Amino acid sequence: MKDIIERLNAPTAEERLIALQEFVKAEKECDKPVKREKDANNHIHTIYSFSPYSPTKAAYMAYKTGLTSAGIMDHDSLSGSEEFKKACKILGLGATCGVEVRVKFDRGFGRLNHPDQLNCFYMAIHGVPAQHIDELNEYLSTYRAHRNRRNAKMCKLISDKYGKFGITLDFKKDVAPLSEALLGGSITERHLLYALAGKFEAKFGRTDALIKFLENDLNLKVSDKIKGYLLDNDNPHFLYDLLGVLKADTAFFYIDADDEMPVAEEIVAKALSLGAIPAYAYLGDVGESVTGDKKAQKFEDDYLPELLQAIKEIGIKAVAYMPTRNTPEQLARVSNLCKENGLFEISGEDVNSPRQKFECAALADDRYSHLIQSTWALIGHEYISTKDGVSAGMFSKETMARIPDLQERIKEFANIGRNSIK
Repeated sequence: MKDIIERLNAPTAEERLIALQEFVKAEKECDKPVKREKDANNHIHTIYSFSPYSPTKAAYMAYKTGLTSAGIMDHDSLSGSEEFKKACKILGLGATCGVEVRVKFDRGFGRLNHPDQLNCFYMAIHGVPAQHIDELNEYLSTYRAHRNRRNAKMCKLISDKYGKFGITLDFKKDVAPLSEALLGGSITERHLLYALAGKFEAKFGRTDALIKFLENDLNLKVSDKIKGYLLDNDNPHFLYDLLGVLKADTAFFYIDADDEMPVAEEIVAKALSLGAIPAYAYLGDVGESVTGDKKAQKFEDDYLPELLQAIKEIGIKAVAYMPTRNTPEQLARVSNLCKENGLFEISGEDVNSPRQKFECAALADDRYSHLIQSTWALIGHEYISTKDGVSAGMFSKETMARIPDLQERIKEFANIGRNSIK
Protein backbone atom coordinates (compact mmCIF):
# COMPACT_ATOMS: atom_id res chain seq x y z
CA MET A 1 0.00 0.00 0.00
CA LYS A 2 2.89 2.38 0.73
CA ASP A 3 4.09 2.05 -2.87
CA ILE A 4 0.59 2.90 -4.11
CA ILE A 5 0.41 6.02 -1.95
CA GLU A 6 3.81 7.19 -3.20
CA ARG A 7 2.60 6.82 -6.79
CA LEU A 8 -0.21 9.31 -6.14
CA ASN A 9 2.52 11.88 -6.79
CA ALA A 10 3.88 10.10 -9.88
CA PRO A 11 5.08 12.23 -12.84
CA THR A 12 1.88 12.01 -14.93
CA ALA A 13 -1.80 12.40 -14.20
CA GLU A 14 -2.51 9.02 -15.82
CA GLU A 15 -0.09 7.23 -13.50
CA ARG A 16 -1.49 9.01 -10.48
CA LEU A 17 -5.10 8.16 -11.25
CA ILE A 18 -4.23 4.50 -11.92
CA ALA A 19 -2.53 4.38 -8.51
CA LEU A 20 -5.62 5.88 -6.89
CA GLN A 21 -7.82 3.22 -8.45
CA GLU A 22 -5.46 0.58 -7.09
CA PHE A 23 -5.70 2.19 -3.65
CA VAL A 24 -9.51 2.04 -3.68
CA LYS A 25 -9.43 -1.64 -4.65
CA ALA A 26 -6.86 -2.47 -1.97
CA GLU A 27 -8.38 -0.41 0.86
CA LYS A 28 -10.02 -2.54 3.52
CA GLU A 29 -13.35 -1.58 5.03
CA CYS A 30 -11.79 -1.24 8.48
CA ASP A 31 -9.24 1.25 7.12
CA LYS A 32 -11.78 3.68 5.71
CA PRO A 33 -11.74 7.06 7.48
CA VAL A 34 -14.48 8.29 9.74
CA LYS A 35 -16.45 10.83 7.73
CA ARG A 36 -16.30 14.43 8.92
CA GLU A 37 -19.74 15.57 7.79
CA LYS A 38 -19.27 18.95 9.52
CA ASP A 39 -16.12 19.82 7.64
CA ALA A 40 -15.09 21.17 4.25
CA ASN A 41 -12.10 22.65 2.46
CA ASN A 42 -12.41 24.58 -0.78
CA HIS A 43 -8.90 26.06 -0.91
CA ILE A 44 -6.38 23.27 -1.42
CA HIS A 45 -3.35 24.04 -3.58
CA THR A 46 -1.68 21.46 -5.82
CA ILE A 47 1.57 21.11 -7.75
CA TYR A 48 0.01 23.32 -10.43
CA SER A 49 0.80 26.28 -8.17
CA PHE A 50 2.81 25.47 -5.05
CA SER A 51 2.13 22.35 -2.98
CA PRO A 52 3.56 18.93 -2.17
CA TYR A 53 0.36 17.37 -3.56
CA SER A 54 -0.65 16.42 -7.06
CA PRO A 55 -4.39 16.89 -7.72
CA THR A 56 -4.80 13.14 -7.14
CA LYS A 57 -2.80 13.21 -3.90
CA ALA A 58 -4.77 16.26 -2.74
CA ALA A 59 -8.04 14.39 -3.25
CA TYR A 60 -6.61 11.37 -1.42
CA MET A 61 -5.48 13.53 1.52
CA ALA A 62 -8.93 15.09 1.77
CA TYR A 63 -10.49 11.62 1.70
CA LYS A 64 -8.15 10.20 4.35
CA THR A 65 -8.90 13.20 6.54
CA GLY A 66 -12.56 12.22 6.40
CA LEU A 67 -13.80 15.08 4.26
CA THR A 68 -16.85 14.32 2.14
CA SER A 69 -15.95 17.02 -0.38
CA ALA A 70 -12.87 18.92 -1.47
CA GLY A 71 -11.94 21.90 -3.61
CA ILE A 72 -8.70 22.98 -5.26
CA MET A 73 -7.62 26.58 -5.69
CA ASP A 74 -4.34 27.05 -7.56
CA HIS A 75 -2.73 30.40 -8.34
CA ASP A 76 -3.39 31.60 -11.91
CA SER A 77 -4.02 28.05 -13.12
CA LEU A 78 -6.84 25.56 -13.60
CA SER A 79 -4.58 22.94 -15.17
CA GLY A 80 -5.11 20.42 -12.38
CA SER A 81 -8.90 20.57 -12.48
CA GLU A 82 -9.69 17.62 -14.73
CA GLU A 83 -7.39 15.29 -12.80
CA PHE A 84 -8.79 16.46 -9.48
CA LYS A 85 -12.39 15.89 -10.54
CA LYS A 86 -11.56 12.38 -11.74
CA ALA A 87 -9.76 11.61 -8.47
CA CYS A 88 -12.67 12.86 -6.38
CA LYS A 89 -15.08 10.75 -8.43
CA ILE A 90 -12.96 7.65 -7.78
CA LEU A 91 -13.08 8.40 -4.05
CA GLY A 92 -16.75 9.35 -3.94
CA LEU A 93 -16.06 12.94 -2.91
CA GLY A 94 -17.95 16.05 -3.89
CA ALA A 95 -15.56 18.23 -5.90
CA THR A 96 -15.19 21.87 -6.82
CA CYS A 97 -12.45 23.64 -8.77
CA GLY A 98 -11.41 27.27 -8.75
CA VAL A 99 -8.47 29.58 -9.30
CA GLU A 100 -6.84 32.28 -7.18
CA VAL A 101 -5.68 35.47 -8.89
CA ARG A 102 -4.28 38.84 -7.86
CA VAL A 103 -6.22 41.75 -9.33
CA LYS A 104 -5.78 45.51 -9.58
CA PHE A 105 -8.26 47.45 -7.48
CA ASP A 106 -7.29 51.05 -6.77
CA ARG A 107 -10.18 52.61 -4.87
CA GLY A 108 -8.16 54.42 -2.23
CA PHE A 109 -8.28 51.62 0.34
CA GLY A 110 -4.56 50.96 0.17
CA ARG A 111 -3.76 47.63 1.78
CA LEU A 112 -6.43 44.99 1.31
CA ASN A 113 -5.62 41.27 1.63
CA HIS A 114 -2.14 41.37 0.05
CA PRO A 115 0.68 41.53 2.63
CA ASP A 116 3.26 42.94 0.20
CA GLN A 117 1.43 45.29 -2.13
CA LEU A 118 -1.18 48.07 -2.04
CA ASN A 119 -4.25 48.64 -4.21
CA CYS A 120 -4.70 45.05 -5.28
CA PHE A 121 -6.30 41.98 -3.80
CA TYR A 122 -6.44 38.22 -4.01
CA MET A 123 -9.63 37.00 -5.63
CA ALA A 124 -10.89 33.43 -5.67
CA ILE A 125 -12.90 32.37 -8.70
CA HIS A 126 -15.01 29.44 -7.52
CA GLY A 127 -17.27 26.92 -9.18
CA VAL A 128 -15.94 27.09 -12.74
CA PRO A 129 -18.15 24.94 -15.01
CA ALA A 130 -16.14 22.15 -16.61
CA GLN A 131 -16.90 23.25 -20.18
CA HIS A 132 -15.28 26.65 -19.53
CA ILE A 133 -12.19 25.60 -17.59
CA ASP A 134 -9.96 25.55 -20.68
CA GLU A 135 -11.14 28.98 -21.80
CA LEU A 136 -10.47 30.58 -18.42
CA ASN A 137 -7.13 28.79 -18.13
CA GLU A 138 -6.08 30.07 -21.55
CA TYR A 139 -7.14 33.59 -20.55
CA LEU A 140 -4.86 33.30 -17.50
CA SER A 141 -1.89 32.01 -19.52
CA THR A 142 -0.92 35.56 -20.50
CA TYR A 143 -0.77 36.55 -16.84
CA ARG A 144 1.31 33.46 -16.00
CA ALA A 145 3.83 34.52 -18.64
CA HIS A 146 4.01 38.06 -17.22
CA ARG A 147 4.46 36.58 -13.75
CA ASN A 148 7.43 34.51 -14.89
CA ARG A 149 9.20 37.58 -16.26
CA ARG A 150 8.86 39.18 -12.83
CA ASN A 151 9.99 35.93 -11.19
CA ALA A 152 13.22 36.03 -13.21
CA LYS A 153 13.87 39.61 -12.08
CA MET A 154 13.31 38.62 -8.45
CA CYS A 155 15.77 35.75 -8.81
CA LYS A 156 18.35 38.34 -9.90
CA LEU A 157 17.72 40.35 -6.71
CA ILE A 158 18.09 37.22 -4.59
CA SER A 159 21.38 36.43 -6.31
CA ASP A 160 22.58 39.99 -5.75
CA LYS A 161 22.06 39.60 -2.00
CA TYR A 162 23.35 36.06 -1.52
CA GLY A 163 26.08 36.04 -4.16
CA LYS A 164 28.67 37.06 -1.58
CA PHE A 165 27.91 33.79 0.22
CA GLY A 166 28.36 31.78 -2.97
CA ILE A 167 24.60 31.32 -3.44
CA THR A 168 22.84 32.35 -6.64
CA LEU A 169 19.42 31.57 -8.07
CA ASP A 170 18.70 31.10 -11.76
CA PHE A 171 15.04 31.16 -12.73
CA LYS A 172 15.21 28.77 -15.68
CA LYS A 173 17.71 26.37 -14.12
CA ASP A 174 16.81 26.36 -10.43
CA VAL A 175 13.18 27.49 -10.13
CA ALA A 176 11.14 26.57 -13.22
CA PRO A 177 11.95 22.81 -12.97
CA LEU A 178 10.31 22.76 -9.52
CA SER A 179 6.97 23.68 -11.09
CA GLU A 180 4.43 22.32 -13.56
CA ALA A 181 4.79 25.39 -15.77
CA LEU A 182 5.25 23.30 -18.92
CA LEU A 183 1.83 21.76 -18.27
CA GLY A 184 0.06 25.04 -17.54
CA GLY A 185 0.99 25.50 -13.91
CA SER A 186 2.05 28.74 -12.30
CA ILE A 187 5.30 29.70 -10.58
CA THR A 188 4.94 31.60 -7.33
CA GLU A 189 7.21 33.41 -4.88
CA ARG A 190 7.17 30.22 -2.80
CA HIS A 191 8.91 28.38 -5.63
CA LEU A 192 11.72 30.92 -5.41
CA LEU A 193 12.04 30.41 -1.66
CA TYR A 194 11.90 26.62 -2.00
CA ALA A 195 14.72 26.74 -4.56
CA LEU A 196 16.68 29.04 -2.27
CA ALA A 197 16.13 26.64 0.64
CA GLY A 198 17.62 23.90 -1.51
CA LYS A 199 20.69 26.05 -2.15
CA PHE A 200 21.10 26.61 1.60
CA GLU A 201 20.83 22.89 2.30
CA ALA A 202 23.46 22.12 -0.35
CA LYS A 203 25.86 24.64 1.15
CA PHE A 204 25.33 24.12 4.89
CA GLY A 205 23.51 20.81 5.27
CA ARG A 206 21.28 20.27 8.26
CA THR A 207 23.83 21.63 10.68
CA ASP A 208 24.45 24.27 13.32
CA ALA A 209 26.24 26.23 10.59
CA LEU A 210 22.89 26.67 8.83
CA ILE A 211 21.25 27.95 12.01
CA LYS A 212 24.11 30.40 12.63
CA PHE A 213 23.91 31.62 9.04
CA LEU A 214 20.17 32.25 9.32
CA GLU A 215 20.43 34.01 12.66
CA ASN A 216 23.74 35.87 12.42
CA ASP A 217 24.18 36.63 8.73
CA LEU A 218 20.54 36.99 7.71
CA ASN A 219 19.14 38.23 11.05
CA LEU A 220 16.23 35.80 10.88
CA LYS A 221 14.48 34.47 13.95
CA VAL A 222 14.50 30.69 14.28
CA SER A 223 12.43 29.21 17.10
CA ASP A 224 13.68 26.23 19.08
CA LYS A 225 10.97 24.11 17.48
CA ILE A 226 12.09 25.03 13.95
CA LYS A 227 15.74 24.54 14.91
CA GLY A 228 14.86 20.98 15.84
CA TYR A 229 13.26 20.48 12.43
CA LEU A 230 16.22 21.96 10.57
CA LEU A 231 18.77 19.81 12.41
CA ASP A 232 16.81 16.58 11.91
CA ASN A 233 18.44 14.54 9.15
CA ASP A 234 15.30 12.42 8.85
CA ASN A 235 12.91 15.36 8.46
CA PRO A 236 11.03 14.85 5.17
CA HIS A 237 9.69 18.41 5.31
CA PHE A 238 13.04 20.15 5.75
CA LEU A 239 12.81 22.42 2.69
CA TYR A 240 9.27 23.50 3.60
CA ASP A 241 10.38 24.28 7.16
CA LEU A 242 13.32 26.30 5.91
CA LEU A 243 11.06 28.08 3.41
CA GLY A 244 8.91 29.16 6.36
CA VAL A 245 11.93 30.82 7.97
CA LEU A 246 13.00 32.55 4.74
CA LYS A 247 9.45 33.78 4.15
CA ALA A 248 9.94 36.30 6.97
CA ASP A 249 12.31 38.34 4.78
CA THR A 250 11.05 38.84 1.24
CA ALA A 251 10.97 42.63 1.04
CA PHE A 252 14.49 42.80 -0.42
CA PHE A 253 13.51 40.89 -3.55
CA TYR A 254 9.77 41.48 -3.87
CA ILE A 255 8.87 43.46 -6.99
CA ASP A 256 5.36 44.83 -7.20
CA ALA A 257 3.19 42.81 -9.56
CA ASP A 258 1.76 44.79 -12.47
CA ASP A 259 1.20 43.26 -15.91
CA GLU A 260 0.49 39.88 -14.34
CA MET A 261 -2.61 41.27 -12.63
CA PRO A 262 -5.86 41.79 -14.53
CA VAL A 263 -8.07 44.73 -13.62
CA ALA A 264 -10.68 43.57 -11.11
CA GLU A 265 -13.71 44.63 -13.18
CA GLU A 266 -12.34 42.87 -16.25
CA ILE A 267 -11.75 39.48 -14.67
CA VAL A 268 -14.98 39.61 -12.66
CA ALA A 269 -16.90 40.12 -15.89
CA LYS A 270 -14.95 37.27 -17.50
CA ALA A 271 -15.67 34.92 -14.61
CA LEU A 272 -19.39 35.74 -14.60
CA SER A 273 -19.64 35.27 -18.38
CA LEU A 274 -18.29 31.74 -17.93
CA GLY A 275 -20.69 30.90 -15.12
CA ALA A 276 -18.09 31.04 -12.33
CA ILE A 277 -18.45 32.75 -8.94
CA PRO A 278 -15.92 35.53 -8.22
CA ALA A 279 -15.16 35.96 -4.51
CA TYR A 280 -13.15 38.38 -2.43
CA ALA A 281 -10.71 36.44 -0.22
CA TYR A 282 -11.06 38.01 3.23
CA LEU A 283 -7.87 38.00 5.30
CA GLY A 284 -8.57 40.27 8.25
CA ASP A 285 -6.17 42.13 10.51
CA VAL A 286 -3.59 39.90 12.15
CA GLY A 287 -2.76 40.52 15.78
CA GLU A 288 -1.43 37.36 17.31
CA SER A 289 -1.68 34.95 14.39
CA VAL A 290 -4.13 32.16 15.14
CA THR A 291 -2.15 29.75 12.96
CA GLY A 292 1.28 31.16 13.80
CA ASP A 293 2.31 31.79 10.18
CA LYS A 294 1.37 35.46 9.85
CA LYS A 295 3.10 38.46 11.33
CA ALA A 296 1.05 41.18 13.04
CA GLN A 297 -0.29 43.45 10.30
CA LYS A 298 -3.29 45.59 9.44
CA PHE A 299 -5.37 44.57 6.47
CA GLU A 300 -8.97 45.40 5.55
CA ASP A 301 -10.86 45.39 8.86
CA ASP A 302 -10.93 49.19 9.32
CA TYR A 303 -12.90 49.70 6.12
CA LEU A 304 -14.52 46.31 5.59
CA PRO A 305 -18.12 47.59 5.19
CA GLU A 306 -17.07 50.07 2.51
CA LEU A 307 -14.88 47.47 0.80
CA LEU A 308 -17.68 44.92 0.56
CA GLN A 309 -19.93 47.55 -0.97
CA ALA A 310 -17.22 48.36 -3.51
CA ILE A 311 -16.61 44.77 -4.56
CA LYS A 312 -20.36 44.15 -4.79
CA GLU A 313 -20.65 47.09 -7.18
CA ILE A 314 -18.21 45.50 -9.64
CA GLY A 315 -20.10 42.20 -9.64
CA ILE A 316 -18.32 40.06 -7.04
CA LYS A 317 -20.85 37.60 -5.63
CA ALA A 318 -19.10 36.04 -2.66
CA VAL A 319 -16.59 36.36 0.15
CA ALA A 320 -14.25 33.46 0.87
CA TYR A 321 -12.62 33.17 4.27
CA MET A 322 -10.66 30.73 6.42
CA PRO A 323 -12.25 30.11 9.83
CA THR A 324 -9.10 28.95 11.61
CA ARG A 325 -7.20 32.10 10.60
CA ASN A 326 -9.54 34.61 12.21
CA THR A 327 -10.96 35.36 15.63
CA PRO A 328 -14.61 34.58 16.45
CA GLU A 329 -15.28 38.33 16.46
CA GLN A 330 -13.83 38.76 12.96
CA LEU A 331 -15.79 35.78 11.67
CA ALA A 332 -19.07 37.04 13.14
CA ARG A 333 -18.51 40.48 11.65
CA VAL A 334 -17.64 39.32 8.14
CA SER A 335 -20.55 36.86 8.14
CA ASN A 336 -23.03 39.54 9.22
CA LEU A 337 -21.72 41.95 6.60
CA CYS A 338 -22.07 39.26 3.93
CA LYS A 339 -25.69 38.71 4.90
CA GLU A 340 -26.37 42.46 4.84
CA ASN A 341 -24.89 42.71 1.35
CA GLY A 342 -26.33 39.50 -0.07
CA LEU A 343 -22.90 37.97 -0.57
CA PHE A 344 -22.39 34.21 -0.70
CA GLU A 345 -20.06 32.89 2.04
CA ILE A 346 -17.43 30.30 1.12
CA SER A 347 -14.87 28.71 3.43
CA GLY A 348 -11.58 26.95 2.82
CA GLU A 349 -8.23 26.43 4.50
CA ASP A 350 -5.19 27.45 2.46
CA VAL A 351 -3.18 24.21 2.18
CA ASN A 352 0.22 24.43 0.46
CA SER A 353 2.68 22.65 2.77
CA PRO A 354 2.91 19.15 4.26
CA ARG A 355 2.53 20.31 7.86
CA GLN A 356 -0.86 21.91 7.22
CA LYS A 357 -4.02 19.99 7.98
CA PHE A 358 -6.76 19.43 5.47
CA GLU A 359 -9.56 19.70 7.98
CA CYS A 360 -11.14 22.85 9.37
CA ALA A 361 -12.03 21.93 12.95
CA ALA A 362 -13.76 25.28 13.44
CA LEU A 363 -16.61 24.15 11.17
CA ALA A 364 -17.75 21.70 13.84
CA ASP A 365 -18.93 24.79 15.74
CA ASP A 366 -22.63 25.33 15.02
CA ARG A 367 -21.95 29.03 14.44
CA TYR A 368 -20.27 28.07 11.18
CA SER A 369 -22.55 25.25 10.05
CA HIS A 370 -23.85 27.45 7.20
CA LEU A 371 -20.43 27.09 5.59
CA ILE A 372 -21.05 23.36 5.13
CA GLN A 373 -24.31 24.17 3.38
CA SER A 374 -22.56 26.73 1.18
CA THR A 375 -19.90 24.18 0.22
CA TRP A 376 -22.53 21.79 -1.07
CA ALA A 377 -24.27 24.70 -2.82
CA LEU A 378 -20.98 25.50 -4.54
CA ILE A 379 -20.66 21.88 -5.64
CA GLY A 380 -24.27 21.95 -6.81
CA HIS A 381 -23.67 25.13 -8.79
CA GLU A 382 -20.66 23.64 -10.53
CA TYR A 383 -22.46 20.37 -11.25
CA ILE A 384 -25.68 21.83 -12.67
CA SER A 385 -24.01 24.63 -14.66
CA THR A 386 -21.76 21.99 -16.23
CA LYS A 387 -24.69 19.72 -16.96
CA ASP A 388 -27.31 22.26 -18.05
CA GLY A 389 -25.29 25.34 -18.97
CA VAL A 390 -24.37 28.54 -17.19
CA SER A 391 -27.96 29.80 -17.18
CA ALA A 392 -28.67 27.09 -14.59
CA GLY A 393 -26.00 28.39 -12.20
CA MET A 394 -26.53 30.03 -8.81
CA PHE A 395 -26.00 33.60 -9.96
CA SER A 396 -27.40 33.52 -13.48
CA LYS A 397 -30.13 36.04 -14.28
CA GLU A 398 -32.57 33.20 -14.82
CA THR A 399 -31.88 31.55 -11.46
CA MET A 400 -31.88 34.82 -9.52
CA ALA A 401 -35.23 35.75 -11.07
CA ARG A 402 -36.64 32.34 -10.15
CA ILE A 403 -35.18 32.33 -6.61
CA PRO A 404 -34.38 35.91 -5.61
CA ASP A 405 -33.59 35.03 -1.97
CA LEU A 406 -29.94 33.98 -1.64
CA GLN A 407 -30.53 31.66 1.32
CA GLU A 408 -33.26 29.81 -0.56
CA ARG A 409 -30.93 29.50 -3.54
CA ILE A 410 -28.19 28.11 -1.33
CA LYS A 411 -30.61 25.53 0.05
CA GLU A 412 -31.70 24.38 -3.42
CA PHE A 413 -28.17 24.17 -4.80
CA ALA A 414 -26.90 22.37 -1.70
CA ASN A 415 -29.47 19.66 -2.35
CA ILE A 416 -28.27 19.44 -5.94
CA GLY A 417 -24.68 19.15 -4.72
CA ARG A 418 -25.39 16.39 -2.23
CA ASN A 419 -27.43 14.43 -4.77
CA SER A 420 -24.72 14.78 -7.41
CA ILE A 421 -22.45 12.23 -5.72
CA LYS A 422 -25.09 9.63 -4.83
